[in-house]
Amino acid sequence: MPSPNPNFLSALPGISGILVTPFDRDDQIAPALLRPVIDRAIGAGVHILTANGNTGEFYGLTTAEAERMVHSVAEMVDGRVPLIGGVGRSMGDAVALAHASRAAGAAALMVHQPPDPFVAPRGVVGYVQRIAEAAQDLPIVLYLRNDGIGLDAIEQLCRIPGVAGVKWASPTPLRLAEAIRRADPAIVWVGGLAETWAPPLCAVGARGFTSGLINVWPEHSVAIHAALSAGDYGRANELIAVMGAFEELRAEEGNGTNVTVVKSALAMMGNDCGHVRPPGAWPLTERQAKVLRHRLGEWGLLATPRAVTG
Repeated sequence: MPSPNPNFLSALPGISGILVTPFDRDDQIAPALLRPVIDRAIGAGVHILTANGNTGEFYGLTTAEAERMVHSVAEMVDGRVPLIGGVGRSMGDAVALAHASRAAGAAALMVHQPPDPFVAPRGVVGYVQRIAEAAQDLPIVLYLRNDGIGLDAIEQLCRIPGVAGVKWASPTPLRLAEAIRRADPAIVWVGGLAETWAPPLCAVGARGFTSGLINVWPEHSVAIHAALSAGDYGRANELIAVMGAFEELRAEEGNGTNVTVVKSALAMMGNDCGHVRPPGAWPLTERQAKVLRHRLGEWGLLATPRAVTG
């Protein structure tokens, strides 16, 4: 079993790369297909990798599949960078995944915000407390996609022993600034809306960002992070504009093409990681595929450049 990476806290302000979950033709998970993706990301300088995140179709996996993914990814990462294991869904599933992630050698847990339609702010606090107890000595990173639970509840969440970071995935930088002001200065706040929202969230105190682009073009994500770390917002925004069409495609169909675009790009690059499970969109429409192939050709990422169209 790989040992938990001691450099997790120093890596957290970097890029948290969210890995896809590969499927074979029989709709079974096929973790080995991730090895080139993982090696590319680590080679490019991505600071942290995450198994069982939303780009990994967490809500499309069974708990047994998610457990297998965190173990398989840990083996392929082999301690080269810290690994975060995503946990969530029912209380029992979240605790089981916390135990599995710890056993796999994950450096930390990322707690998905409960999607239950009847979520009480104090209930979320109780939910995270139970997971933190199951995590034992593993740090906890909160994944907040909706700040509607209120700043008081977020402040309480940040006081739970073991909470080391927060991935803020709400396009509300001013509320983020207030949440940071209320929290222990030791908490690391990470932009959870990928590269596009990294500059405004960074400007109010977030450090680093999550990324699905790292599956496809990790070097570009690393360049954006370097520009932000240097305080060069102009350069960061120039680099973000280059990848703008990619993120626009991911946001189509109510964000239902988010993972579809990433997996389609991998297939076009010769690193096929399979399909996207419903309710995500699959496959891309002819128009979407044409736009994506054109952009990948511009960026020099296609397996066969002569296949570029448009």
